[in-house]
Amino acid sequence: MFSTVTTIRVRYGETDQMGFLYYGNYALYYEVGRVDMIRQLGITYKELEEKGIIMPVVELKSKYIRPALYDDLITVKTILREFPSDHKISFHSELYNEKQELLNIGTTTLVFLDAATRQKISMPAVLQEKLESFFN
Repeated sequence: MFSTVTTIRVRYGETDQMGFLYYGNYALYYEVGRVDMIRQLGITYKELEEKGIIMPVVELKSKYIRPALYDDLITVKTILREFPSDHKISFHSELYNEKQELLNIGTTTLVFLDAATRQKISMPAVLQEKLESFFN
């Protein structure tokens, strides 16, 4: 298992009329966590794209438990629970407020594609090498 933690402050423009983080913005918070996780492994999405690898989202699940509110400092815990298999990778997200109350859980599944052909490919070797030590 590999996990990382990222914090994000809920901005006014991300909230609805009730001052709740708008439900559609949770996916953006998941993305911030994913990008940060990859960066903490020592590689960036940009570098993967420069190698001709893209990672579109193919599935998104989200469960809302409590609202995140305007100006809350949110902790986004991003977890890889299983070693990515073949061409897919699933990121599990948990969002907490400053009281460490669980607000939301989600799973985002992406596939590895060759940018030129748009065909599925196996997990890039550079990413596999970075992750292997966490799953042995």
